Amino acid sequence: MDLTQTFATVFSDFADPKKRIFVGYLALSLLIAFLWLLFVKRRSLRETFARVFDRKVFFSKSALADYQIFVINRAFTLFISPLLITQVAIATAIYFALHRQSFISSGVFSDANKALVVALFSVTLFVMDDLTKYLLHRWMHKWPPLWSIHKVHHSAETLTPITVYRVHPFEGVLYGLRSAFAQGLVLPVFIFAFGNTVDLYTVVGVNVLVFVFHVTGSNLRHSHINISYWPWLERVLISPAQHQLHHSTAERHFDKNFGAALAIWDWLFGSLHLSEQEEELTFGLPPEEASAANLLDIYLRPFSDTWRYIKRRSKKVAKLLRTPQRKTE
Repeated sequence: MDLTQTFATVFSDFADPKKRIFVGYLALSLLIAFLWLLFVKRRSLRETFARVFDRKVFFSKSALADYQIFVINRAFTLFISPLLITQVAIATAIYFALHRQSFISSGVFSDANKALVVALFSVTLFVMDDLTKYLLHRWMHKWPPLWSIHKVHHSAETLTPITVYRVHPFEGVLYGLRSAFAQGLVLPVFIFAFGNTVDLYTVVGVNVLVFVFHVTGSNLRHSHINISYWPWLERVLISPAQHQLHHSTAERHFDKNFGAALAIWDWLFGSLHLSEQEEELTFGLPPEEASAANLLDIYLRPFSDTWRYIKRRSKKVAKLLRTPQRKTE
């Protein structure tokens, strides 16, 4: 692979409709931001331009680190992706496992209406993908070794659409495995039950529901444009303002709004926080916990934090083992 091919591959997400930062989605997010500020917030055209293209955001030290992390992580992905288990491997294993059971036969619902099957498959795949994102995201906040990795994302002091790529490579691996599991679980179950009627409603090769999520401003979740929804809708869908609260340094916002697209998981599991009328939020983490711009710290500190956690746990276990057990009569 020559230099030109490598460059094209690293930046291919901008040309891929399956990726959030596809240029078409970015352009629509810009349009939504302009319309929101002009017609909802009643800003002047000059104020709107200044707000949307705020140099303090896009050229902050944190944002510049985001751009570098994007390139490094994309290059890392080129090497690690072939080594990861794929949804095909998981789907194949589950498909053959289903054939070994005798409770229900293959193709039992193959006569079902095709349009209904395709709609059900599209919705199920979207919901399963979103639920597994919520569960992994919440776990990464709750278990210290995973938090040491995930806090790389939360170390951003300004939010731009590229901040979605501000993750430690290990987090990228975990989310890749999560995606393989979610798709690898749904696909064989549907094929086993419905046979050849299984298909996916797509737009430009993307699940129609994912497409709707992206064209309605998914990139604004990592931005400085705090678009909120009606309260009833924010119990179903995560608004950009809600995800920005998730990044907030205010204690009342800690461990809230883990959802990616759907807010129903936060609503069901008690982590929902509706958006507020607060214009400015502070993002990032204390310097002693994570750096916003030092790349060596961003990539290496998770290892030292995890090692300290293991040492602390090992000492506690050793202390428990040394403590004499009281005899029972």
